[in-house]
Amino acid sequence: MNDFTIAALFDMDGVLVDNYRYHADSWVQFAARYERTVTPEQYARYINGRVASDSMPYVMQRDLLPDEVVALTEEKEEIYRALYAPDLAPTPGLISFLQSLQAHNVRMAVGTSAPVSNIAFTLDGAGIRSYFPTVVDASMVRRGKPDPEIYLTAARQLGVPPERCVVFEDAFSGIEAGLRAGMAVVALATTHTRDELTVAKAQLVIDDFTQLTYEGLVRLVEGNWH
Repeated sequence: MNDFTIAALFDMDGVLVDNYRYHADSWVQFAARYERTVTPEQYARYINGRVASDSMPYVMQRDLLPDEVVALTEEKEEIYRALYAPDLAPTPGLISFLQSLQAHNVRMAVGTSAPVSNIAFTLDGAGIRSYFPTVVDASMVRRGKPDPEIYLTAARQLGVPPERCVVFEDAFSGIEAGLRAGMAVVALATTHTRDELTVAKAQLVIDDFTQLTYEGLVRLVEGNWH
């Protein structure tokens, strides 16, 4: 593996931070303001991992102008940040894992559907921004997950072929995006249970980053490469 570079591409919510419950709760509170209802099942199936231009019209039950999507999304995200700020922390094992990848010259990027305001809140709040010189967000692509564009864009910016990339995801839409990009995928059982993730066809399922090493990452790339 020393003859070519590999890359690790991370989704943000549910991967770099284990914040699923806070996002779900914030959608419930936001929807209630507008006399709408979001159940946990609806959140998991129709909202989590998707871009705001898809999820917000679903919750509001009508077509929205782009400016409306932006304003309503920021209103919802203000609720989320207030809920999560006291508990904001990196996923267990993440910092040590990132340090190990950095020491082995693995290129790293974030590929997220989250709004820009949440990216700063999360990466700075968790103290991990320095690991990710490349961040691709929803505003930088035409099509959101499960389309592979966001991860293909990240790989291109890093200068690493898709088959030498490993995607870290928690949501079905993101796992599908990574697989459709031709990349190896590691699924974190933060949003869904291990049993639920068995249908997602990720190459590996972990509970957190204490269960994966740089050597394990290399094996995933070798398996995808060959």
